[in-house]
Amino acid sequence: MSDALDIIKDSSDQSFMADVIQASQETPVVVDFWAPWCGPCKQLMPVLERVVKDAKGQVKMVKVNIDENPGIAGQLGVRSIPAVFAFKDGKPVDGFQGGQPESELKKFIGRLTGDSDPAEEAAALAARAKDSLAAGDPGGAAQDYAQALALDPNSAEAMAGLIRLYIDGGNENAAADLLASAPESMKDHPEIKAVTSQLTLTEQVVEPDETAELIAAVEKNPNDLDARMALAKALAASGRNADAVEHLLFSIGKNRAYNGEAARLFLLTIFEAEGPTSDVSVEGRRALSSILFA
Repeated sequence: MSDALDIIKDSSDQSFMADVIQASQETPVVVDFWAPWCGPCKQLMPVLERVVKDAKGQVKMVKVNIDENPGIAGQLGVRSIPAVFAFKDGKPVDGFQGGQPESELKKFIGRLTGDSDPAEEAAALAARAKDSLAAGDPGGAAQDYAQALALDPNSAEAMAGLIRLYIDGGNENAAADLLASAPESMKDHPEIKAVTSQLTLTEQVVEPDETAELIAAVEKNPNDLDARMALAKALAASGRNADAVEHLLFSIGKNRAYNGEAARLFLLTIFEAEGPTSDVSVEGRRALSSILFA
């Protein structure tokens, strides 16, 4: 009985230093902030306790009633409960808010005990985020990408996913800042290269009136390759990559070497931004090959 009490115990603002900060120097400690009126807390707590007990002493659990002990919760920025924090070596290293299924709780505890692989979890979250995007849920995707990046700071898929969401949301500055923070080891990853190219395309935004003028110029003189290049950049900047590709392919067919092969190089930037499996890339590369090797 004493062992069980030592693994899971109630704590307070006064005993938090001993129960959590000092204790986590030897064994990871999970802190569950709860309140008697909180229904989700009552659902989470027994499941979390069971998972902690299943770890057989590799991790401890401390419960803090925030109604009676608001101090530490306030210092940690707890705004809603249940809120769970994991402490190791005296510092918070992981955590979550709200209810979680038992499978996720096992992963959470596994990360503390070394029984789960954060990189594998991050990859699974990034894959789920892609599914969320396909289902029209960018908010859910953003949450999964952020969690994946927290688990594995070297997850290029998660980093690229968040950058792409910023770009799609029209926040190019945040996208550029996040891209700049990516470690050097990521720079050559296909996903990072793709969002780098995508960000490059958005840097050339022009006003709708200017785009209309460029369209008129190309219609008036189809062989004006300068106007076609400017139009292609304007279209790509507004997300109309398929239309931009058509103009670039026309230019390459007319004069591949024109302006230092600018049309072909910009075309490759669009392919990289689109990704190798997109229809724009697949059909565009097929058309480019037909032109180059005819």
